[in-house]
Amino acid sequence: MFMNVAYLNNSTSTVVDNTKPLIVTSCGNYRVKNRSEVVTHRPKGRKDYQLLYIASGKGHFFIHGEEKTVSAGNIIIYLPDQPQEYVYYRADQTDVYWVHFTGNEVEEILNYYNINLKNNILYIGTSPDYQWLFGQMIQELQLCRPRYDELISLQLRNIFVLISRAIMSAKKFSSTSEKEVAFAMHYFRKNYNTEISIEEYSESRGLSNCWFIQCFKEITGSSPLQYILKLRISNAQNLLENTDYTITEIANMVGYTNSLYFSRLFHKYIGMSPKEYRKVKLKENLRE
Repeated sequence: MFMNVAYLNNSTSTVVDNTKPLIVTSCGNYRVKNRSEVVTHRPKGRKDYQLLYIASGKGHFFIHGEEKTVSAGNIIIYLPDQPQEYVYYRADQTDVYWVHFTGNEVEEILNYYNINLKNNILYIGTSPDYQWLFGQMIQELQLCRPRYDELISLQLRNIFVLISRAIMSAKKFSSTSEKEVAFAMHYFRKNYNTEISIEEYSESRGLSNCWFIQCFKEITGSSPLQYILKLRISNAQNLLENTDYTITEIANMVGYTNSLYFSRLFHKYIGMSPKEYRKVKLKENLRE
């Protein structure tokens, strides 16, 4: 196992210091190589805060009695006195950075950077910037050069800035996704009966085709093509129930030039042919 660690005043004990807003008490980097597993078990937690960053591989964390597998690009935050239990396995090739910190304004600082203390696990993405900053903190705490304590506090704040950017970027991504999907749904509702190429639509919006399909499915539960199909079948049902158009005419009206293909699709999703569906609905209307 590779270890590169540093401790304030060379003490491995939990340090609680409320004389300054933010104080880094220890930090380090573990890479699990030789040992089959590395276990941390602190039933009563610690008196300080801890932030862990999974740079690669994954870790297994037990939070509120539930095991969570945390992959690369995530941070885990432990509050003072919060039970800590986690395991790194050699097979996972875990590379993790961590920092313990304390101070009289920690909660306010974390809130300022939009770091929600109610969420122990937060995805921020992988970036060499995180590893570089952790490495700088470790080095400064090991060398203890003049004003090192101020510098490592600033370096930790720098990490908080990067985390805050990742959070804001995720929110922007979510907002953009919802707007694009809403626009697409409106477009599909107006043009469902025409030939729509999802790839061409994505390109017309300046979007990656894969990104658009993934976002659409995450938000609606259906792929764009499935959504269009549902619109066609739903409108076909309405036309069968409320008009005298022939099956061929209805097929054309909802976007199918081949009425046999339309009938097969209709049967697949409704459980009966268009002709049978019309008869059933006609009988139901007569009873009413």
